Amino acid sequence: MKENDKEFILRRLRAEINVGGHIIGAAVGSGMTAKLAAMGGADILLALSAGKFRIMGRSSLSSFFCYGNSNQIVMDMGKREIFPVVQDVPLLFGLMASDPYVKLYDYLKLIKESGFTGVVNSPTLALVDGSFREALEEEGSSYEREVAAISLANQLGLLTMAFVTSVEEADKMLAVGADIICVHMGLTAGGLLGAKRHLTISEARRIAQEIFDLCKEKNPECLRMVYAGPANTLMDMQYIYQNTDCQGYIGGSTFDRIPMEKSIYDTVSSFKQHCSPESIGTLRERKWGGSQMVESMRHYIEEHYMDDVKLGDLALVAHMSASYMGGRFKKETGISFTDYLLQFRMGKAKALLKNGSNLQCKEVAAQVGYSDYVQFSKMFRKHVGISPRDYQGMADKK
Repeated sequence: MKENDKEFILRRLRAEINVGGHIIGAAVGSGMTAKLAAMGGADILLALSAGKFRIMGRSSLSSFFCYGNSNQIVMDMGKREIFPVVQDVPLLFGLMASDPYVKLYDYLKLIKESGFTGVVNSPTLALVDGSFREALEEEGSSYEREVAAISLANQLGLLTMAFVTSVEEADKMLAVGADIICVHMGLTAGGLLGAKRHLTISEARRIAQEIFDLCKEKNPECLRMVYAGPANTLMDMQYIYQNTDCQGYIGGSTFDRIPMEKSIYDTVSSFKQHCSPESIGTLRERKWGGSQMVESMRHYIEEHYMDDVKLGDLALVAHMSASYMGGRFKKETGISFTDYLLQFRMGKAKALLKNGSNLQCKEVAAQVGYSDYVQFSKMFRKHVGISPRDYQGMADKK
């Protein structure tokens, strides 16, 4: 039996469950993510247009819109990116069965000839509901077409995974011989682009178990898996395993978007912040809520009053206008940024002049940010009422 034969792959997946306790699938969107997922131990790879959109910085939801030809995106990704770097992990084709420009049987033959191990119905209309779903069904774009695709794929000897969201959908997929039933628990929560509205982990568990009960009744040999949704951590996955008859977990954003968001952000940020004050990091991250931005500006002055401090530079770093930034500062402190900087510098200068040190007035001027002593003397006299020399002389007499 060849290693890419459906029966051999199913035997290997069942062996993984028997020996390791479960199987892992990774929904990928590029050769890089596929290669890393395979190296990490993924048992199945799913090439999905949603994965490609995630790599492009968009939500998986983008795969449901006319931003590109979903099936062509997957075909190109598999042939040009994934197959050249991953050969020993089964790769499923994310088939948009409702594509009106493909004849399912002919296209499934092409999928098999192109080297894909099997298919999965993605994007799936199971995630669409309401009046929009009704309109799609009326014009022929129905979940039944996805069921038909799984049925035809089985006839062609392709490994079949069916995304389902209800007992009714699972029943239809089991009837046509789906090899793997995967409870799609919705778009993955968490991270920058994660779904804001999603099932609770408890509700997802309940739905999954109802579907798995049906699977065990209708076809005990069918593999049972879940797809992300609210379960985007190892603890979530363990909760599902411990409280359902789940045999495997499939991650999309869990395995690429969320780790990349954190890893890339943290790495670039650490390089950028190297030798930079904490206050600048806060401004770069645009943490402007409440008084946080103004506090960062004040901290920056405390750290850099001896340098050439410019409101315009801070505004550019924070991606806002200098007038807006200055206005926020004055509203919060009751004083303009320039006057605050002046007062802070003069306070430091007074402290240096009266501490009994042997610093010359010019040296004091340089230490508080003035390269021009004449300008420093002028501003000091205006602020304190006497010259720096007279102030230092008075301090020496005390």
